[in-house]
Amino acid sequence: MSWIAILLVLVSSVTHAVWNFVGKRDSPSIAFFLAINLVGAMIGIPVILVSSDMIQSLSAQTWIFLSITGFFQMIYFLGLAGAYRKGDMSVAYPLARSSPIIVVTIIGLFLQRGHQISPQCIWGILLVVGGCFLVPMKRFSDLHIKNYFNPTCGFALMAAAGTAGYSIIDDEALRLLRGTAFTNFDLISITLLYCVLDNLITCAWMLVPGMIIKKEKQEFKRIILSAKGSVFGAGLVMFLTYLLVLIAMAFVKNVSYVVGFRQISILIGVMLGIFFLKEKAYKPKLTGSIIVFVGLVLVGTG
Repeated sequence: MSWIAILLVLVSSVTHAVWNFVGKRDSPSIAFFLAINLVGAMIGIPVILVSSDMIQSLSAQTWIFLSITGFFQMIYFLGLAGAYRKGDMSVAYPLARSSPIIVVTIIGLFLQRGHQISPQCIWGILLVVGGCFLVPMKRFSDLHIKNYFNPTCGFALMAAAGTAGYSIIDDEALRLLRGTAFTNFDLISITLLYCVLDNLITCAWMLVPGMIIKKEKQEFKRIILSAKGSVFGAGLVMFLTYLLVLIAMAFVKNVSYVVGFRQISILIGVMLGIFFLKEKAYKPKLTGSIIVFVGLVLVGTG
């Protein structure tokens, strides 16, 4: 990974953990994630207004990619909301963030990009995933497969599936769009437009469960009427997080590097859960976090 990619991913990791913390603290619900996505959509309106020519030039394949990635984003947010309702952030967040690494790496191999993944990076990814399997345990003796069959882990894996899906589609879509970029300015402009359109389509997908489920519809009204600054702040930070990750993808040979290294947010998420949400700091949780950190160093330097 280049130092530019590392810097972008590091910043996005901090911001990602922060908006997840706000979601867990304020309202772990589909309604909350719908609200912050709408904030991101509003932020992107000026980009839409000045990019009409670029939008008209987008191919049908790009629009298909955007529709699919929006669907996976919805799956991610549905899983995240469920995981945060059922369990601790310091458990759900690491599981949701680590599991996609294996899926993205395997699919990368199928797409014949495996030669771009170094052995050191693969070892790092394995350490990240292995460390995250320790995080949900209260005691080391609890390390049995049956202990992962619970609602928190189930919803976290649902979120992980969504993350793997949109990461792979975003990489393919941006590879297609970068072929039309002639300067670095073009590259950033295309990435920004893709981020905005992705956010709008995600909102459309999110409106389905957000408006159909009565409880979520009521919660959405409450959130909007309360007009809390934390909702706007979380929406702004989430938009920035996603944009930085998309830009970082332009500076790596394989998306697995970005997906792997950005899991440094796991450490931040665990610490936020322990220190600010007063969640228990069990030994397996701390040990797993250290293993994750070592794996991230291997990924980042591989």
